[in-house]
Amino acid sequence: MARRRWRFFVFAWKAFCYALGTVVLAVTVIQLWFLSHIIYWSSYNPSSTAFMERHLEKPGARLRHHWVPYSRISEHLKRAVVAAEDAKFLDHEGFDWEAIQKAIEKNERRGRVVAGASTITQQLAKNLFLSGSRSWLRKGQEAVITWMMERTMSKRRILELYLNVAEWGDGIFGAEAAARYHFGIPAAALGPEQSAWLAAILPSPKRYERGRETPYIAGRIATISSRMTGAQIP
Repeated sequence: MARRRWRFFVFAWKAFCYALGTVVLAVTVIQLWFLSHIIYWSSYNPSSTAFMERHLEKPGARLRHHWVPYSRISEHLKRAVVAAEDAKFLDHEGFDWEAIQKAIEKNERRGRVVAGASTITQQLAKNLFLSGSRSWLRKGQEAVITWMMERTMSKRRILELYLNVAEWGDGIFGAEAAARYHFGIPAAALGPEQSAWLAAILPSPKRYERGRETPYIAGRIATISSRMTGAQIP
């Protein structure tokens, strides 16, 4: 009887080790897949993103997207986006811990998720590879990808990628498509007010048609405009 129990224990232990090894190997392969894309995109532009592909799954969906280099994107838009989404962009290594703590405290007071603290790098990780779900598994993978990007790409490249793949409307991706769709001008020609409006709608871009301004957006624009001159960009 004792020998049978020992054999069963050995068998169970081996099965556990094999299963654990398989999981570790699978996770490692997945992370290497992400890393290989990040390294490639450090120098080359992505032709598509997870968010773009998800949009195209809708019947009759159209995609407006035209890549432009960093130098052909208005400095006003760069400053507006940093001011609105990630004021400490140049100072952190992917995560704004102070903002995260404040968001946690605010969510605890409200009893539900009402605030986030995602940096530009975290948002880029989500847009390029993941979904908009709020699961802990997705957030964990987002954190790993963010860590990889911050150690592989320059801040300039991260911001260039973000501005070229961010969603600015239903099927509107990137600064060039957003500028032409909403204002009929190229991204290089965006002025301060137009840039502040585009930055203001970033959290929920599909809610706002061309030039639409609500009291909430007007307040956001005023706040972003006041912070733009002090926003540091790469």
